[in-house]
Amino acid sequence: MSRDLRHEFASGPLTPFQVAAIAVCVALNMLDGFDILAMSFSASGVKADWHLHDGQIGALLSGGLIGMAAGSLVFGPCADRWGRRRIVLLAAAIAGIGMLLSCLARNFSDLLMLRVLTGVGIGGTIASVAVIVSEYAPDRWRRTALALYATGYSIGATLGGALTTAAVARYGWRSAFLTGGLMSLLLVPLAWLHLPESLEFLVTRRPSDALARVNRLLRQTGRAPVDALDLPADAAGVPAAGRPQLLNGTTLLAWLIFFATMAGFYFTVSWTPRLLTASGLTAVQGMTGGVLLNLGGIAGCGLYALAAARFDAQRLLAGSLLVTAATVAAFSLALGSVTSALATGLLLGVAANAAMAGLYAVGPPLYATEVRATGMGLAIGVGRFGAILAPLATGILLDHDWSGPQLYRLCAIPFGVAAIAALALGTVRRD
Repeated sequence: MSRDLRHEFASGPLTPFQVAAIAVCVALNMLDGFDILAMSFSASGVKADWHLHDGQIGALLSGGLIGMAAGSLVFGPCADRWGRRRIVLLAAAIAGIGMLLSCLARNFSDLLMLRVLTGVGIGGTIASVAVIVSEYAPDRWRRTALALYATGYSIGATLGGALTTAAVARYGWRSAFLTGGLMSLLLVPLAWLHLPESLEFLVTRRPSDALARVNRLLRQTGRAPVDALDLPADAAGVPAAGRPQLLNGTTLLAWLIFFATMAGFYFTVSWTPRLLTASGLTAVQGMTGGVLLNLGGIAGCGLYALAAARFDAQRLLAGSLLVTAATVAAFSLALGSVTSALATGLLLGVAANAAMAGLYAVGPPLYATEVRATGMGLAIGVGRFGAILAPLATGILLDHDWSGPQLYRLCAIPFGVAAIAALALGTVRRD
């Protein structure tokens, strides 16, 4: 009698092994937070040391995001073809090395090249780890697990930001990359020891040692081994290998949501410390604002995770995006006061990170198993183009005398667009 292994994991209990796998994925998502905060917190020091203009700082902030887009687009299909675990380990090592080498950059060109290299590694990592979370979380815990996965960014940004604030104040901007690089490289052996290969990949792609690896996973989760692997089927009985579709109305709406949300999100996390400083706060107060933004993010992702266990994930995403748009507009009015700016920044972190958690909760289930890493890689890659354009355009607008309040009011627009698209996504999927 054949066994549907996908159904066993989807309907079964959440075992300690699965909890550990999800926890490692959360930790790997911290790479993104480390990296963004390292560049954001070092921006003022880099600008002063090398006499750069804001357009060049925008290019450095976008350089990592360009790499992330490329890494997601390239490594996502590679993970579906050769295995998600090995691609994650390779990409995480690239990210850590790129960040560590950034502290040795001699000029703008060196740092820009290393920002892109670091981004390639991060993009390749996060394209697959969200998929692994989706596959190892049982149905009743999946949306919550994916939302908790998104907290990795905020945890990495908060932890890295706290350490970086102290390091930069004492040792200068290069210490931001040294701190982030060391923290990133520490995650590679952790992933080597505890990150499993995707069960879905082993069952559908069938590498030469697939049966042995599947049985090892089954034993680790307290399940009986199997004698042979059967091709999994979906609920309609159609073989999974015969039904992958990537380009359709659902996918196009998902791309719009990822693009607009990431454009607004990465503007806020990349430029807020610098814009707070430009508005009259001290450099330390600006970095404190960045830390509070990401500290609020932990709360936002946690709240989304709790709500996702009870409510529709797509409507929660739309609601989070609408609240974020309103909070960004309110933040534009608070920049003149230290207390108001920091308090509103904390609330902005809660709302914006809840929206990002929603992306990772809603995204993976949109795609069939065998193309899930490719689908998420494409969605994240498209989203990263929005993330690239926003910081880059901000630097150009600042060089053309735009003010901080004007920029934040402009930033509210993409969040509103993403909210409308999220509501439409639910309608399209029901149809």
